[in-house]
Amino acid sequence: MPESISAPRPSLLRRITTALTQWIDSDHCPDGAEKMRTEPDRVDLVRVMPFVVLHLACFAVIWVGWSPFAVWTAVALYFIRMFAVTGIHHRYFSHKTYSTSRAGQFFLALWAGTTVQRGSLWWAYHHRHHHQHSDDPEDAHSPHVHGFVWSHIGWITSRRNFPTDYSKIKDLAKFPELVWLNRFDLLVPILFATAILLTGIALEAYAPGLGTNGPQLLVWGFFISTTVLFHGTACINSMAHLMGKRRFKTDDDSRNSFILTLITLGEGWHNNHHRFQSCTRNGFYWWEIDPTYYGLKLMSWTGLIWGLKPVPQSILDEGAHADHHASVAAASAERAANQAGANDYSSLRRIVPVATAMAVATATASNVVVPKKAEGPAIRKDLSEEAHGLNAAQPTPPPGHQPPSA
Repeated sequence: MPESISAPRPSLLRRITTALTQWIDSDHCPDGAEKMRTEPDRVDLVRVMPFVVLHLACFAVIWVGWSPFAVWTAVALYFIRMFAVTGIHHRYFSHKTYSTSRAGQFFLALWAGTTVQRGSLWWAYHHRHHHQHSDDPEDAHSPHVHGFVWSHIGWITSRRNFPTDYSKIKDLAKFPELVWLNRFDLLVPILFATAILLTGIALEAYAPGLGTNGPQLLVWGFFISTTVLFHGTACINSMAHLMGKRRFKTDDDSRNSFILTLITLGEGWHNNHHRFQSCTRNGFYWWEIDPTYYGLKLMSWTGLIWGLKPVPQSILDEGAHADHHASVAAASAERAANQAGANDYSSLRRIVPVATAMAVATATASNVVVPKKAEGPAIRKDLSEEAHGLNAAQPTPPPGHQPPSA
């Protein structure tokens, strides 16, 4: 067959068999992982069925009901496992921002496996690829390239994103125990869900006052908590390149968002992270809360981990310099706006006290027609350039011009 003619797609039966096998063995690629990664983006419905079941099982709450214990268990497991996503999948396996022993590394991988976000090596491979191609066409989950929905959830349903490229994570692939956990990535979630179910059954028998049982605790502690955990994590892919402020001029459109920081225990300082990936903390300054870093700091006191990497002083100085210029630009914009208002209401301000003027403005605010904001330029245009334009002087009135009387 000439190379210009593409090979026919595998039969439906073979594709279904392959997808079912991959539920158990994530590295099962009959035609090779490299070929799968070159396929066009398309949803593999059979392969993602466990992910669909995870979401649908949340509706079982209609039958199992709720109890304070079950709900608080779901909340606790959300934050415990969000820490595993941010502090282990991300800051250890993806970026190696601290050190641990081989046994400690295996323990961390087991903990991260309970998040049901594939294996730590798959997670690290895709995240490193994201940094290498952030907001470029090769970025698997850029909202600017693929749209919001695909960057949030669609990309993980595509066959091309299933395999792990071990050649891109050689520092991790040299440990066979990590490769094994990554290959059979469904094992830990199944064991974790079973443990929650058995705990609920035991509590129903030995602590009936808690008002919970096995199925109820399974639905809240595993299905609901895990589903919310996934979407909390996915917000960084879909929203951290759309909402927030840019302190550093990176090559992508990463942004800092306090709201996303609360949801993800510190990952919302995304622009900081894209500027310097190798430090343990994402909140570079003391006022930028970073619960993940605080937790890792506590863990370092136990000796389980060590060598937490600090933010270089040069990066801190660069950020402080950028914040200073942003403050100056904002002050200049406010001053220009005030000057524009003074031209319109100068007579009123000379006669009426400031408090009265504020009251008049408040009373008439509902009658103001706000013009529709024009479409912005390219996504990476630095907003400081637009703020700089506000410094231009207002038009000078002609000689002898008198403002109208009040």
